[in-house]
Amino acid sequence: MRPYSLLGAAVLSLGLALPLLAQSTAEAPEAPQLSKSTTDHSKLKPLQKQFTSGPEVTAACITCHTEADDQAMHAIHFTWEFTQPETGQMLGKRHVVNSFCGNVAGNEARCTSCHAGYGWEDMSQPPPQQSTAVDCLVCHDRSGQYTKTADDAGFPPLAPVAKGTKTITGADAWPVDLTKAAQSVGMPGRDNCGNCHFYGGGGDNVKHGDLSSALYEPAREVDVHMSADGANFTCSACHVADRHSWAGSRYAVTVSREDAPHKPGAPRDIASCESCHSSDPHPASLMGLKLNDHTDTLACQSCHIPEFARGGVATKTFWDWSQAGKLKDGKPYHEEDFIQSDGKHLHSYLSTKGDFKWEENAKPIYAWFDGQVEYTTADRTIDSTKTVEVNILHGDPEDGRSRIWPFKRMEGRQAYDSELNRLVYTHVWGPTTDTALWTNFDWPKAIEAGMKAAGAEYSGSYDFVDTYMYWPITHMVAPAEKALECESCHAPDGRMSNLAGVFLPGTNPNGLIAILGKLLVLATLAGVLAHIAIRIFSGKKGGPDV
Repeated sequence: MRPYSLLGAAVLSLGLALPLLAQSTAEAPEAPQLSKSTTDHSKLKPLQKQFTSGPEVTAACITCHTEADDQAMHAIHFTWEFTQPETGQMLGKRHVVNSFCGNVAGNEARCTSCHAGYGWEDMSQPPPQQSTAVDCLVCHDRSGQYTKTADDAGFPPLAPVAKGTKTITGADAWPVDLTKAAQSVGMPGRDNCGNCHFYGGGGDNVKHGDLSSALYEPAREVDVHMSADGANFTCSACHVADRHSWAGSRYAVTVSREDAPHKPGAPRDIASCESCHSSDPHPASLMGLKLNDHTDTLACQSCHIPEFARGGVATKTFWDWSQAGKLKDGKPYHEEDFIQSDGKHLHSYLSTKGDFKWEENAKPIYAWFDGQVEYTTADRTIDSTKTVEVNILHGDPEDGRSRIWPFKRMEGRQAYDSELNRLVYTHVWGPTTDTALWTNFDWPKAIEAGMKAAGAEYSGSYDFVDTYMYWPITHMVAPAEKALECESCHAPDGRMSNLAGVFLPGTNPNGLIAILGKLLVLATLAGVLAHIAIRIFSGKKGGPDV
């Protein structure tokens, strides 16, 4: 933080404050309004036919969009790979271990239901390389009725749909009309992105905490950018696309943007608040100048996202895999002890997954962050006597580029190799196999199969270890009037009172700076009173009024 003036320190020491839902039936959802475009795709001859598969639609798309397939196949949404620029780690869904369902390897058909392509069923191999393996409709359908089947490697449900079939959002599946979808295409809407990103980790808002179905049509107080009463942004207003690659990555977050600001939707290679708002976003008032004095230390999100999991959809904050596998009368069971604010009951125990905890309107934790994340992958040795950080946040208050950033901290307990001291891959999904944990509740078989699928070394011995996983909070931006006030942090029990490497006036009312600030105010007040007294007494003596 830039150096405080004595007046600023005094003021802060005194604590002055700065004043579409997922479908639940087999009926297809209503279509949203079509995006404005110079092309009516329903009039294009290649799309005036009855399509029988997703790849057939893609073949028609690329007769005009001749480079789109190649562009999409090199983007992270298709490759599921990302080389971390500073750590050099190969990351992406294809490689990492997480604190939710664990890993993709061995669970492909279920996990790749949200892949931006069709038919990827083996993580030991690259995604299918045919041009028609790209799924154009998952991002560009504007009919509102295109979806993917929950466990069919990215393919949509087509008629006849088998009873019990689910979509990627957990709804009962409906038969997709591919011709209707193909003729509706336009720029992606919030629903296109949200139908996958809102449901990561096994359900609505389970994973990120700031990405839920509440953002399909959010109220202004839930997200001022996405609300129809606010800016009414789509995701691509900030996550701008360039040749089918989108700005913004949780593997390498941009914490500051020092160059000239851009407008929403303008070309740029990264997404950050400063891309639109600059590094001096507050008005040129006394308070605005003091707030701008914070931008070299605080991420905008730290003040402007006071809580996550807002809008009525809870997020999962604790997951204990070690309790999975319990049965009653030889059968799996579940418990639903958490009631969401909309009245929905959420599971607190599943035989398939273990114990859970949920939160709504949750306060973030705060950490110094330079945007770089280092993952504890399955080839890295861990210290099982301590809580293992699945993704390690890099940041230093002295490096000049780190900011204090808000995070959801996912607390978990997950399996590891107790001899090699490494996190393990687990085969959890697979209704027709005897090694899938969710089918047979056999941890030794599930871990052995998962490690084999990943091509990783396994000693044959396992146990469970406590873990933390951090998720940067960047969505659900509140209106300015709902941002945190100064006293939220500048108080003895403020949000950042235990954060190292930062001085926060007001957190220690008996500290030297706080005492000096109070003395300064008292001295100023005494000086004013003395001046008044001198003027009064000098006036009584008939002296000149100067």
